[in-house]
Amino acid sequence: MPRPDTASSPAPRPPRIVLAPGKDRRARAGHLWIYAGEIARREGRPEPGDAVDVVDARGRFIGRGHDNPASTISVRLFTHRRDEALDAGLVRRRLAAAIAWRRRFLPAGATCRLVFSEGDWLPGLTVDRYGPILVVQIGTLGMDRLRDVIVDALDDALHPRGIFEKSDMPARAHEKLPPQIGLLRGEVPPEVEVDLDGVRQIVPIGGGQKTGLFLDHRDSRRLLQPWAPGRRVLDVFCHSGAFALAALAAGAKDATGIEIAADAVAAARRNASLNGFGDRCRFLEANAFDALRAMERAGERYDLIVLDPPAFTKSARAADAARRGYKEINLRALKLCAPGGILLTASCSYHVGAEEFLDIVRSAAADVGRPVTLLAQGGQAPDHPINLAVPETRYLKVALLAVRDGAA
Repeated sequence: MPRPDTASSPAPRPPRIVLAPGKDRRARAGHLWIYAGEIARREGRPEPGDAVDVVDARGRFIGRGHDNPASTISVRLFTHRRDEALDAGLVRRRLAAAIAWRRRFLPAGATCRLVFSEGDWLPGLTVDRYGPILVVQIGTLGMDRLRDVIVDALDDALHPRGIFEKSDMPARAHEKLPPQIGLLRGEVPPEVEVDLDGVRQIVPIGGGQKTGLFLDHRDSRRLLQPWAPGRRVLDVFCHSGAFALAALAAGAKDATGIEIAADAVAAARRNASLNGFGDRCRFLEANAFDALRAMERAGERYDLIVLDPPAFTKSARAADAARRGYKEINLRALKLCAPGGILLTASCSYHVGAEEFLDIVRSAAADVGRPVTLLAQGGQAPDHPINLAVPETRYLKVALLAVRDGAA
């Protein structure tokens, strides 16, 4: 009787994404995105959200990531190493590295962005830490399927009081995912008080914008504070008042904030009272463009003005309109600057570059006849790390300017 064939069969090849000829250069340079237009074909019939190998037109390995044919960004790469599996172990290692990075420059338990998506080689995942509470945002299908792995890893590494998910950002719609909001682990109160660089703030867990606070301007507030003592401050697009409160903590005479969202205005007023600044500031619920025009007509002048608008564009198609918006808002602010005043102006629109943003501000200053000196430039704090291979992770531009009337 013939002996049965006991030789093991070769392991099945994982599903593959084959790129079109000449479409591999960006990924080989370290970028983590593969666009739909770069793909020649799929092999092995991957299901949406599956881990796939990405290869060039000649079959040479480029990286491994999650596939989602419904998205314009069809593959989010996690690794360029052939010997690194896209599994729970990889997620845990990346999370551990992200946490260790923050501990280099922040005290243990500090409020911060704990995970910054592609900046920490975890595409589609954002985690913010508010004291004992973690707030998670998941933006991609592949990461969505790793939710339990993420929660277990965060719980094991940090032992938080609670983990809450607030995945309601527009990016999920591009991935054909519904919003996901709710408790993931432990206990989470409706709000928590945190200390953000010496200023106390109330964070609405599950409410407000983003995950509760905007954390990327930590360095910008420090940049501002030496110029604050004795000055009248105007904080435009103030959200919950972080810039105004930081200026008051540094000795500003008084502060006015402008914000269109009623809940953010209420939060700013609460935060001002919490820090004992209630009698030195006011917060107006208003459209910023309209409010600045009204202040100009009334002859108002401020010694220190902060402009931190939302992104005027999320796409290259609307970049021209964004440029006009940035010029208009900076022009209005410059008209309100007292002689010798300070303007801190920012843009979080990736599609408006750093030098282009400065040129927009220069043009606004020229139009109103206010000579300005660039004192410093800044950007996002290091808990929002910039991955040089993924330019999209560098989104925040900040310019600190002095208005030098009589200098020209």
